[in-house]
Amino acid sequence: MEKISSLDRTPQHAPDRGRLTLIVGLGNPGREYAGNRHNAGFQCIDRLAEAHGLSFTRRQARARVARGEINGHRVLLVKPQTFMNASGEAVGQLARFYKIAPADVLVLYDDLDLPLGKIRLRPGGGSGGHRGMRSIIQHLGTEDFPRLRLGIGRPPGGMDPVDYVLSDFTADERADMELAFERAIAAIECFLDEGIDAAMNAFN
Repeated sequence: MEKISSLDRTPQHAPDRGRLTLIVGLGNPGREYAGNRHNAGFQCIDRLAEAHGLSFTRRQARARVARGEINGHRVLLVKPQTFMNASGEAVGQLARFYKIAPADVLVLYDDLDLPLGKIRLRPGGGSGGHRGMRSIIQHLGTEDFPRLRLGIGRPPGGMDPVDYVLSDFTADERADMELAFERAIAAIECFLDEGIDAAMNAFN
């Protein structure tokens, strides 16, 4: 499959390249969780950082942080190092420290209600039962921030959803998710270049 990219996309309007955008991937810290379905946000933001030559070499506000540029836009990539349920602590602290408005906070996270490998962008909304998102909403004090949902599908019949999200992707599922991460990276580039509406129109 041809790699999807928005590097050659022509912006509909001139973006504010001086503004700092906070891009957050959600997951649980620790090697034992690295391959979990619940860590799709971490996995996606790692691919994003690698694609643009950024490294998580800094630690700030109980998070691993990579600061740099994506297509000329200033970004702060964040992997909270609290457990998932307390993700908002790091996000809230960083947003306040860098004076970043909620509209410039993009959160990447796993979603049981989307089929495996599908992605969806939204400009805001509730947590959908995701505890990491619930924590971020609490600490930002608003639901009005963009998010990119990474579909992991529903658990097979009879399996507890908690056990499902804390289990690793199978080999076949990982292949599907790698394609989803490629598409997500292109969607994030479009979001930075053209804004949430254009990214939703192109990638939802």
